[in-house]
Amino acid sequence: MMKMRTVEITVGAFMIAGIASLLMLALQVSGLNNFFREEPGYKVKAEFANIGSLKVKAKVSLGGVAVGRVVQIALEPQTFNAEVWMSIDPKRVENLPIDTRASILTAGLLGDNYISLTPGFSETEFLKEGDVIPMGSTDSAVILEQLISKFLAGQASSNKNP
Repeated sequence: MMKMRTVEITVGAFMIAGIASLLMLALQVSGLNNFFREEPGYKVKAEFANIGSLKVKAKVSLGGVAVGRVVQIALEPQTFNAEVWMSIDPKRVENLPIDTRASILTAGLLGDNYISLTPGFSETEFLKEGDVIPMGSTDSAVILEQLISKFLAGQASSNKNP
């Protein structure tokens, strides 16, 4: 009887360890493992006319390498533009020129949106905590539905004129 109880306790311990391992794996894969931690780095704001389906925790990349994360998204009350705050990790990129461009891209055809940074040419001024990438230096998200409607509207108008 005692041996059966020991076997049951051992099996239960292995089940708990297995479930905990799967939970940790799921958190690592989803990127939620640092959900409660503050993103390291300096915060930079970018202004966009349309952010599409960009989300907080989205990747910020430079040359395809992740250099930060989106930490906050807000609506500017005067101009009704989207304000996106990014945290740039100084260990990954130290001196990002002040005239850097920010574009919202899509990872694949149906993938998530992310921000891609293209460094500018300034050799004297660099982005620092609280700096803003203005509207003229950003490219908004491409919305698939808008592209399809423009294409269909173009097809309809070309069919009217023989």
